Amino acid sequence: MAEKEAPPARAIRQLPALDEENKAFWTGGERGELMIVRCSGCEHYIHPPRPRCHLCGSSAVAPVPVSGRGKVKSFTINAQAWMPGLKIPYVVAAVELDEQERLYVFSNIVGCPVQDVRSGMPVEVEFENIEDVWIPLFHPVERVA
Repeated sequence: MAEKEAPPARAIRQLPALDEENKAFWTGGERGELMIVRCSGCEHYIHPPRPRCHLCGSSAVAPVPVSGRGKVKSFTINAQAWMPGLKIPYVVAAVELDEQERLYVFSNIVGCPVQDVRSGMPVEVEFENIEDVWIPLFHPVERVA
């Protein structure tokens, strides 16, 4: 009898509770899209998602796909295993998306050694699928001028 292969190891993550406001953000990765709420009144992006625009007060807000590109604005390297089995060290970063100044997604930087992460480093989204959630993570990219 052939030995059954173990499934690939997944990162240990606490999954978000999906609701009407955040579902597009957490499931857009299934289509390869990073979905961010945008106001159709003043065109301001809103993250985390909210039912009203905090700038103009409009309730005409809806999730739209964005480029998934940005830069590391700030970050920390975490060396504490907060949960059993958590692989350390890992980077938690504020990624400023290209679409708007101060539009941040807080996530992990993957695909490079933690010591190579720098503020201002260009990054691009990728997704990790766990159950019905597609977690946006960011990896370094080289930009062409």
